[in-house]
Amino acid sequence: MQIALPPALHAQVGHAAKTTKGPRALGLLELDPDGKARLIPIAILIDGKYYDASAYKAAPVPMALWTDTVYEAIHTGVSLGLFTVTAPQQHKDEGGQTVWWAEGGWQTAESLKAMAAKKKPVASTPRGMNDDEGPPVLRRAGAAKPKPPETPPAPSTPRPTQPAPSASPGPAATPASAPATTSASSSPPAPPQSQDDRPPVDNDRPTLKRGQAGATSAAEAQEKASPTNAVTPTVPATSKPATTAAQPVRQIQLIPAISDPHPSDSLPYSYKMSAQEEQAFRKKMLAMAADEIRARAAQLAPATAATKSVHAPAPRSKAAPAKPVQPTFEDVQLQVFDLADINEPELVLTAKAQMPQSSHDSKPDLQYMITLVVREDVNGDLHKSLANVTDTQHLDVIPRLDLIDAVDVDGDGRAELLFREVSDTSSAFVVYRVIGDQLYPMFQGSL
Repeated sequence: MQIALPPALHAQVGHAAKTTKGPRALGLLELDPDGKARLIPIAILIDGKYYDASAYKAAPVPMALWTDTVYEAIHTGVSLGLFTVTAPQQHKDEGGQTVWWAEGGWQTAESLKAMAAKKKPVASTPRGMNDDEGPPVLRRAGAAKPKPPETPPAPSTPRPTQPAPSASPGPAATPASAPATTSASSSPPAPPQSQDDRPPVDNDRPTLKRGQAGATSAAEAQEKASPTNAVTPTVPATSKPATTAAQPVRQIQLIPAISDPHPSDSLPYSYKMSAQEEQAFRKKMLAMAADEIRARAAQLAPATAATKSVHAPAPRSKAAPAKPVQPTFEDVQLQVFDLADINEPELVLTAKAQMPQSSHDSKPDLQYMITLVVREDVNGDLHKSLANVTDTQHLDVIPRLDLIDAVDVDGDGRAELLFREVSDTSSAFVVYRVIGDQLYPMFQGSL
């Protein structure tokens, strides 16, 4: 039996009061393998209510895409870097709707750590080299200049052909020290102005996390994203296309991103388990998914199933029951989370499936798509929270759900599940919170 999605909601969805009232914006960072990044706004939390981030205060640019707004890319509760909005963009989709997104500068967590390490003060005197040996050494203004070597005293016998000079024949102290005195008196150059020194925005309106030191422009980000120094985060893509040996792998990383002027502490939301536990979870989840696929196939062919039951021979009294038809699964992805950090895992399985050609309940070349959300209790029993099953011929009626990641949308320390809802003509984002054996929509965009 298929469990349908909750009824479609408007972009604004009411929800219980949270610790963070906002502003807090949620976006999706699309990171190319070459390091280029862009951000798609999803939702924004203002005074405890969620709004469509691509439309909120779009006069003319949505608040979530104001220039210099900083987003932190977070994969399952772990920070991967910072994205700074530099160039908001828009275009019209096939339906004539305005679609917003933004280009910007992307910095990985590793590059930010390296920049912070370079800013540490270094010793002014090089180690392992004396001042009177080796190649010339540049010194900062005001540094003490080493004394010149002592000159041997002149012979006491006066020169026969030249009169004695008026000055002493010793070292020329005054001319030699003049450049040093000038260098010491000159002030060092002023440091470049950081991005924190930019004029602040109007304090009367709420703002998201603004630009800070370390954020780069789009040009600098492209320069740093060259193949020699680009760092690609190891984030699994939401949907992996089938690849062959001859097809190069160029998948785009999809990473949730949060902008909040008062960010909360994030925790890793991945559930720690052994390889044996993962295989056990996978086996149980595929068995539950097979039941859902068979139910969907029977629903699509009720007449065929009825005919089969009428003409089928009567079963023998002692014969074993027929083994249920097993669907063939592909592109199986299992994610296991601990959303509330209470050691009770939430499992999300997404897969594609086909029924065997010999099955009377199946249609030729019909591909099923399933998203299954299950919670395990303290006794180890699995409870189904959501089963979304659709097929390639009914995406206009039942959109499929593609899992993106677990992310703390409202900043209360508990993560929610972020999905992309895809129909045959459009897509939208939806955020669900798992409570007990049910999923509650916190935000759902319009398809």
